[in-house]
Amino acid sequence: MGPTQEFERAARLCGYRCIAGVDEAGRGPLAGPVVAAAVVLPPRCRLSGVDDSKQLSERERDRWYAAILEQALGVGIGSADVGEIDRLNILEATRLAMRRAIDQLVPRPDHLLIDAVTLPGIRISVRPIIKGDLLSLSIAAASIIAKVTRDRLMAEYHDLFPEYDFLSHKGYGTTEHLQRLARHGPCSIHRRTFMPVHEVVISTRRESARRMNPTLFEQ
Repeated sequence: MGPTQEFERAARLCGYRCIAGVDEAGRGPLAGPVVAAAVVLPPRCRLSGVDDSKQLSERERDRWYAAILEQALGVGIGSADVGEIDRLNILEATRLAMRRAIDQLVPRPDHLLIDAVTLPGIRISVRPIIKGDLLSLSIAAASIIAKVTRDRLMAEYHDLFPEYDFLSHKGYGTTEHLQRLARHGPCSIHRRTFMPVHEVVISTRRESARRMNPTLFEQ
C-alpha cells in the first residue's frame, strides 16, 4: 500500500495546521555528513507511489525529489558534518541536522512527524513513528529529499577524493570502500569515531611509529 496521510489527517483533527514530516539520510556510512529534511505537504497532493527512499531506485528517487519540491508547501534541509558527528556522536548529530532542517522550514510547522527519533527540548509538538518512512507520506517525502541531497553531496566529494569512489558507495562500509580505506587511509570526511575508520587510523599510527623506531618492535 505504501505511505499515506493518515497520521497527517489525525494531527489535523487534533487542531494542528502545519504538519511536517522529518527524516534523515546517512547515519550508517563511514564518511560524509548526515543530512535531514523536513517537508510540509498539502492535504491533497499527487504523490501516489512515493515510498521510503530505501525502497526506490536512484532514478525513482530523482523523479520523486523533483515532484516533492514542486508540490510541497515547504521544504527544509539541514546537515551535520563529520566533525560534529565525531564530537557529538551520530544520534546527537542526527538530531542537530533535523533541528537545522526544521529551522529552515517556511511556513513554521506546529506539529512534527519524525521517523523514530525524539527531539528533546524542541518547542513544537512531536510524534515519533516507528518505521515512519513506510507509513507517513510526509516522512517518506522527507526521506527522499534527504537521501537525494546527501547522494549529490557525496558525488561532489567523489570529485575531491576519487581514490575512494564515493560516487559508487556514498560512504557506506562496502567491501570496496573498506579496501580503499585500508589502501589510502582516511580522508578529511571520514568519521574517525566509527570503528572501521578508527582501526585504520590506529594501524597507520603503529606503522608510522614502526618506521620511525624499528628497534622498538623487534622481537
